[in-house]
Amino acid sequence: MKNTITILLFIASLSLNAQDQYTKGMQKAFQFWGEGKAIEASNLFERISNAEMDNWLPFYYVAQINTISAFGEKDEKKLKELLGKAQEFIDLAKAISPNNPEILVQQAMIHTAWIAFDGATYGMTLSGKVAALYAQALQLAPDNPRVVFSKAEWDMGSARYFGQDVTPYCKDVAKSLELFANFKAESPFHPNWGADRAEAVSKQCAK
Repeated sequence: MKNTITILLFIASLSLNAQDQYTKGMQKAFQFWGEGKAIEASNLFERISNAEMDNWLPFYYVAQINTISAFGEKDEKKLKELLGKAQEFIDLAKAISPNNPEILVQQAMIHTAWIAFDGATYGMTLSGKVAALYAQALQLAPDNPRVVFSKAEWDMGSARYFGQDVTPYCKDVAKSLELFANFKAESPFHPNWGADRAEAVSKQCAK
């Protein structure tokens, strides 16, 4: 009996230590990111993902950091490296957590980065996929503020491209702000971004 208790306590201590290492690693990665050290943050999230093979979050953040870095990138070779890595890691995240609305939004953002780089080349093939991803995410999580806002922002961008009025989508931006105000992330490391961007777009709507 004593041996059993000792073994259980040892296993519990290992689990707590691993969890503590995960927490410290994630906090450090977010610190790097907040300091503008995107490469260091991405590399640390990648190392965490190697130790957390059943946790989609570090994979998601590698994809997100590389996607954000790709927007505005003019060098096609660099863009392909960034979005290639983003796609690799979002595919791994999908395998861990299928039908996850946060992951669907991130996949849509990867496609959007390609379209933003070269709309003539990628717009025809990827625009429909982006719209489908947002529709799927909205069906899965109609009260997720990032889903509602990201879809609205995509719809506004599409409307501008075709010379249409964006006003009909302002109500969706307003709805997302209400959802952001009441949103509670599952953990300190779950996605919790978007409110600032939604506020900025809402102000544009008010003009």
